[in-house]
Amino acid sequence: MSYKNIRKECEELWAKNKYYVLSKSHKEYLGLREYLKGNELDVSFLKENIQKIKDMNESRKDFSNAVLHVWGYFKEYASAVEKQELFNILNEYMEERSSQTVVIDYINTLLKKYPNEYLENSTFLTGEYNETMA
Repeated sequence: MSYKNIRKECEELWAKNKYYVLSKSHKEYLGLREYLKGNELDVSFLKENIQKIKDMNESRKDFSNAVLHVWGYFKEYASAVEKQELFNILNEYMEERSSQTVVIDYINTLLKKYPNEYLENSTFLTGEYNETMA
């Protein structure tokens, strides 16, 4: 496989998984993002790292950070009420009164109203983390 094809495959895998990785570990996110800037890329290496991150414990701070990044895709379109609702749900999650699923479900509600192909393919929102190994 040519370098160009390997880079393309890595970039596509990263695009699908970057917000999921960010939701688990900001540190790992930065490390993989830096890795992808390099010239020696390996799809298997990237897949293995994403799989390892999948097994990491939940980090409320990192999950919240990922949600705020994803919110950026909606902020131009969503109403003030929708924004407030998301931030209320996220706050409940941060206070351990709700789960990640509640937050993701609300983001998916926004995604249905304000479609975005990039986010629609994100494992962070689809819950299809096993695809990383496909």
